Amino acid sequence: MTRAAVLEGLGAMVPPRIVSNDEIGELVGSDDTWIRTRTGIRQRHWADPGTVTGDLAIAAGERAMESAGGGRVDLVVLATSTPNQPMPATAPEIAHRLDLGNPWAYDLSAACTGWVYGMANAVGAISSGLIDRALVIGADIWSTRLDHRDRASAIIFGDGAGAAVLRAGDPDEPGAFQGFDLGSDGEFHDLALLAVGGSRQRSHRQAPREEDNLLAMRGKELFSHAVDRMSSSSAKLLDRIGWDASDVDWLAGHQANSRILYAVSDLLAVDRERVLLHIDRVGNTSAASIPLALTHAGAAGTFDVGDRIFSTTFGVGLNWGSTALTWPDIKVSEVLGD
Repeated sequence: MTRAAVLEGLGAMVPPRIVSNDEIGELVGSDDTWIRTRTGIRQRHWADPGTVTGDLAIAAGERAMESAGGGRVDLVVLATSTPNQPMPATAPEIAHRLDLGNPWAYDLSAACTGWVYGMANAVGAISSGLIDRALVIGADIWSTRLDHRDRASAIIFGDGAGAAVLRAGDPDEPGAFQGFDLGSDGEFHDLALLAVGGSRQRSHRQAPREEDNLLAMRGKELFSHAVDRMSSSSAKLLDRIGWDASDVDWLAGHQANSRILYAVSDLLAVDRERVLLHIDRVGNTSAASIPLALTHAGAAGTFDVGDRIFSTTFGVGLNWGSTALTWPDIKVSEVLGD
């Protein structure tokens, strides 16, 4: 029998602190109408001082494991660009604190595409027979790295974590992943950059400037790349798995900007009413974006068992990815803290 990876559980967490457009508008010199019109965001959640990425990841992972019925896993992947520290990786600590035994555990850095990359790794490991069960978490805290002088980036990001449990199963059962399309283009690696902490900055043996500690992003250029890469990747995967756009029940795209999501859906000829929107509640949560949206929709009863769900994402690097699955018969609780 062909072996497949099946979605077994979902869970998500956002910090309890809500930051409205009015509040952030005072920091960046903008207002609610301007922010909502350009991004679709009306609020986001920011972590309180002392909260680290691992804390959010553990809460999301715990909820995902509860959704999956508990037990242990063979692999833990943490997709994040804001780990607790550069070294050691945060994933082994998460596995320990969740009492998951001694699984293979590592961090994966691919910005907003990280969770889809992590899912591809886990699906491949399960499908090949290397492991039987995996926990994949996307988590980021960007609120401490935002430059409030840069209105284009400061209004967008929120903090959060989303997690999924995968198990070995049958390719024809609800919850089975149908395939992936992944890619990257390093020519445009500097469109968004956090300069400190790596060997490039340290090789100059100079103290970093204050602004180097903050995210620098060229939003307009990233917008056009996101639409192009997400739509082309989606078209490739749809063709590969034999789905037509009309077969897609829900488009669960990366929640970076509602205008990007609608542009991608229009290019794919997917009805806008089938586009999942969660960005209005949480902003762009980077690697947590898609699992947060899926958890929220799953808890709300949006999906029926067997619904065809298509996900596509784009991140700095540049990198991008798409995946597809059918919705399983699982119980999902609402996003914790939302």
